[in-house]
Amino acid sequence: METLHDEHPRNGWQAVKALNIIIVGAGIGGLTAGIALAQTGHCVKILESVSEITDVGAGIQIAPNASRILHRLDVLRDVMERATVLERVSVRRYTSDEEIATFPLMPANGFKYGAPMGVIHRGDLQKVLINKALDLGCLILTNHKVTAVDQKYSARVLVHQGITNEQFWLSADLVIAADGIKSCIRRQIAQSKSFNDEPISTGDAAYRLLIPKDLVLEDPIALSMANQNVAMRYMGPGGHIMAYPIRGNSFYNLVLLHSAKLETSSGDVWTAKGSREDMLKFYAGWSPAIQKWLAYVDQDILEWTLYVYPDLPTWTQGSVALLGDACHPMLPYVAQGAANAIEDAAVLATALTCTSNIWLALRMYESIRKPRAEKIAASATATARILHLPDGCEQVARDQGLINPGAAEQNPDKWSNLKWQDFMWGVDVMKATTQMWAKLAEVLPMDTLYPHIRKAYAFTLSINISHKWLLKQLSA
Repeated sequence: METLHDEHPRNGWQAVKALNIIIVGAGIGGLTAGIALAQTGHCVKILESVSEITDVGAGIQIAPNASRILHRLDVLRDVMERATVLERVSVRRYTSDEEIATFPLMPANGFKYGAPMGVIHRGDLQKVLINKALDLGCLILTNHKVTAVDQKYSARVLVHQGITNEQFWLSADLVIAADGIKSCIRRQIAQSKSFNDEPISTGDAAYRLLIPKDLVLEDPIALSMANQNVAMRYMGPGGHIMAYPIRGNSFYNLVLLHSAKLETSSGDVWTAKGSREDMLKFYAGWSPAIQKWLAYVDQDILEWTLYVYPDLPTWTQGSVALLGDACHPMLPYVAQGAANAIEDAAVLATALTCTSNIWLALRMYESIRKPRAEKIAASATATARILHLPDGCEQVARDQGLINPGAAEQNPDKWSNLKWQDFMWGVDVMKATTQMWAKLAEVLPMDTLYPHIRKAYAFTLSINISHKWLLKQLSA
């Protein structure tokens, strides 16, 4: 992979003051935050509740807005060596393999957005990030389950050590809660605001399948799908399927969205054992190619019930910040969950490089990230309905819209809508952060800013942010 041209001035930056930072959770967002913060001189301790970080999960997308950041963190080469680069996405009717439309992915979007995209097994991405974090001196402690932050949100966490069964407090200058949708810190912040943070059922669930290519070597139809670097998107009544190869085309990754059974929609958002019989029944009338793949599925399948959460009133409290799924859980329909956690990490680290004032950095982090992440999350929720339309007039209009000239910009499927791609993939959140800091340099005392922020003025030529708006955000 060729080195990307990157004019962002972050390279070589060091924080004006090294902070002691605790990150709760060693997932994609937490590890990325650890890397970004350690590279700029902070002392990072990552607390993970499990006893061993294992190879779990399935395929996820590395979109240009994420790969741009991973490049700056010097991990993109290792990531892309393990990723599969998809050439296009083929959108199809559920009853057949008839292609309704096709949209380019790579290399077209790599050239357009200045950063590549691909798909990768979540475990492979996590391994790359763990190795980089350890190389930079991050301390990763497994069997350390955080159960609370102190009531004053003064960067103290209560930890339960799984091996010794001890419970103790750990202190730092800043706590970053990247512990996912189950986050106890999210729940604590919501309760402190008297905010009802109960999940709302979408009525949907997903099966995640990872099928070895070795099983289909004698099946020409399935083998052809596994060997081509094309994403397949089947749309049908009440569900859809996204499928593509990963791990050097040695596995075929399928995500099958469907209507959830009423008895599984009980508020338990976690993955549970699914029924192969129920899966085959729901997709019985779907594409012959899909039937080929489902025939290779054994009895042990997982089902993930999907919920949406209300937007929190705040992501920060005192010296505590939420990150990733802990503050903006996303449905999978626009494939931006991991990418937005990576964006969170990058913005927070950039802000803490510009100033040692933690309160100020957290205000900017939330001001930049919260509106954008919540808008992308809302687009995923809206896209679900479009993909799952029943057969009828609205479905015909949707499909016809994909075929018509200019459809790519009017496409109701936000993931393949050109205008929405520009918003999701084209925005450089690190650049946006330095632009905001450059504007702040004009209105705040210089002792709150890192002197090298003057370098960021090169990025303010097209910015339209008023001083009044900035001061309003910071004083809110």
